[in-house]
Amino acid sequence: MTATPTGYVTVVWDAKAKAKAGREDDLKAFITAAVTPSRNDPGNIDYEAHEVEGRPGEFVIYERWESRAHLDAHLAAPRMRELVPRMLELIDGSIEDGIRLLRPFRPASW
Repeated sequence: MTATPTGYVTVVWDAKAKAKAGREDDLKAFITAAVTPSRNDPGNIDYEAHEVEGRPGEFVIYERWESRAHLDAHLAAPRMRELVPRMLELIDGSIEDGIRLLRPFRPASW
């Protein structure tokens, strides 16, 4: 991921709970507990968790950071070393599989 031309970084992360009974609720509780600490990390602009309507166990996290350095610091935070292994137990695939970087663009006349 790289910073956008305006400096800020937008990340969208899609996650799907493993197809075991109860994993949907476990993943939702896990994500819920992670939102507030992430919002309080330096450089966070937005950090919002969403569940896909009509698709229990499918989630989307939308994050914006002031810079790539702020995102990297968030990812390197000590709590992440504990969260990542627990998260991998709850999701299908890898964390990286669901990450997308968005680049804003605007008409020149804006």
